[in-house]
Amino acid sequence: MRQASLKLKMYANNVNAINNNMANTIFNFMVWSGICLVVLYVVFLGTMVFNIVERKALEGQARSLANDVGDMELTYLSMSNKIDLELSHQMGFKETAARFTTRKTVGSNTNIKLANNEI
Repeated sequence: MRQASLKLKMYANNVNAINNNMANTIFNFMVWSGICLVVLYVVFLGTMVFNIVERKALEGQARSLANDVGDMELTYLSMSNKIDLELSHQMGFKETAARFTTRKTVGSNTNIKLANNEI
């Protein structure tokens, strides 16, 4: 019986050592996982803040460009209202006489021969 208890004690110490090593491994894994998650959280949060600031700046530029386009449209409309026949003559354009063409009907052309469909 004494030998059995000694053998059991020896096995119990080995099992305990294995459990302590496994516990340390699990603990280290959890700590490093937590550190990695915290670092990823900080990176993602920083990226989101940077993108929000960048979007605000781009929205301001878009408003400025929209105002510039509006000013250019107003200039275009005011310039297009000044275009008339006198301006075109000053620039060297001339009016041309319009020529139109007509289409002849099929029956008026005698050169066309229709195929005889004999059944």
